[in-house]
Amino acid sequence: MSQQPSYARAKKSLGQNFLVDPNLQRKIVRALEVGPGDEVLEIGPGQGALTSHLVEKAGRVVAVELDDDLASILVSRYVDEPSVEIVHGDVLKVPLDEHLHRPDETLVIGNIPYNITTPIIFRLLQRPRPRRIVLMIQGEVADRIVAPVGSKAYGALSVGIRSVAKVEKLFRVRRGAFRPVPGVDSAIIRITPFLPAPLEAAEEEALRRLVRAAFQWRRKQLGKILRDHPDLEVAEPRLESAVDQAGIEIMDRPERLAPEDFIRLSFALALTKRL
Repeated sequence: MSQQPSYARAKKSLGQNFLVDPNLQRKIVRALEVGPGDEVLEIGPGQGALTSHLVEKAGRVVAVELDDDLASILVSRYVDEPSVEIVHGDVLKVPLDEHLHRPDETLVIGNIPYNITTPIIFRLLQRPRPRRIVLMIQGEVADRIVAPVGSKAYGALSVGIRSVAKVEKLFRVRRGAFRPVPGVDSAIIRITPFLPAPLEAAEEEALRRLVRAAFQWRRKQLGKILRDHPDLEVAEPRLESAVDQAGIEIMDRPERLAPEDFIRLSFALALTKRL
């Protein structure tokens, strides 16, 4: 059996806040729906609060920890556990596919630093995508990801994730559940990538370019964005044709377009470019 984690001083420079409520730890792990045949990638295990529960349920656990001291402690703790691999490194730089047996079947879990939430999520959504992802993130960021179309919080982050995956905000985690206590509440989200992927890799890149440009100019109408944004510069005849094919209004603003609308528009732009 693995040892229970001991508590150590958090490092502010690494954005560390340790979840110390065991009931919440178990609830988060349950949200991953992990079984004995599953391989789990854990991001930022810290003191091993979730790791200890994962080891009891999963077939294999790969935990990536940046902190030198914590990585060393975890290596010592699980030295006799052949089903646990502790990787000392930055999850944004570690070649994950070298440590995972089946990246497209992997389950991912983590309490990730607030300041690099978006880069980590988009790193995880690179191909091949894991089967399921459960993350603890800042509550405000979770609200942006699941924001309804047309709301102020709805934006490029919402569309970027929801165009390739289903996202659920499962529950909030109050700041008092951490040591040290952070300045904001957190939330647990579950991301389930679409299978099969609705877009090819090149189509996803074109969609990201369109969405990024649109929300950079979110106060402008769609027609002006498509025509005048330097990353798009769609000529008038092609613009009108693409908008008609996508079934959207040229006077709409970006926040009125659902992820599916952006996908249709991106397809239409690509089609009219070839004509």
